[in-house]
Amino acid sequence: MKLIQSKRDVGFWLAICVLLIVSLFAIRSWYHAVSGPEVIRRFTTIWIDSRQTWPYNRWLGVRTEQNPNDVWIIQEIIAEVKPDFVIETGTLHGGSAALWAMILEQVNPKGRVITVDIADKRAKKLPPIAAEKVDFLIGSSTDTEIVAGIAQRVHGKKVVVILDSAHDKDHVLAELRAYSPMVLEASYLIVQDSNVNGHPAWPDYGPGPFEAIDEFLAENDEFRVDKSRERLLFTMHPNGYLRRVRSPREGSLPAGSPDDSSRD
Repeated sequence: MKLIQSKRDVGFWLAICVLLIVSLFAIRSWYHAVSGPEVIRRFTTIWIDSRQTWPYNRWLGVRTEQNPNDVWIIQEIIAEVKPDFVIETGTLHGGSAALWAMILEQVNPKGRVITVDIADKRAKKLPPIAAEKVDFLIGSSTDTEIVAGIAQRVHGKKVVVILDSAHDKDHVLAELRAYSPMVLEASYLIVQDSNVNGHPAWPDYGPGPFEAIDEFLAENDEFRVDKSRERLLFTMHPNGYLRRVRSPREGSLPAGSPDDSSRD
């Protein structure tokens, strides 16, 4: 019995082959689309919307609302930079401040963490290192006296800044402008939770950290987004790892710096 008996049969099998080839290309395209950014988008949305993920994270028993992937990356940054100070805005329960202090102690035993929050919501029991290595400041992270006091203390020192307080655009932009002059070349200014307002999470959030980063970079060419810090794929801080690529220009020192002679 012959499988191909006429030109009609040839046409039929050619059509089947073409259909199979087209289907394979379509499946391949779908696979790459879904296995890349779309998978990350879906996972981010599920993860941030769940009440069983970040809200329940603990560091040594203290509530610490951090993404483990980003904690790992920040640990790498602290290990590389070996800062004298880690400045954190947004203390909340104090878990992340204790976490940064524990990492910092291993690479710079004399290093300290300065953490700022508008209200004192610290956990009643923090790890001992919090009392030894962390300075808790109560007040707005953009208050001129708070900023000036921190600037004077860290002047000339290696600093890593982590912004994690209020996440509306105007506040984050004010923080970026206030704290960026404290960061020396090759160190980092980290903006957390830039994934809100549709990047890709919570599309109805309103302008937030991501938009603040865009505006800040448009007016400041001393920092660049370091996309290599997003190598673990899932991050809460897209475009949020800002690396200083050149020294601050003269006159860009924050208020309160010893060399800020324009403010007496």
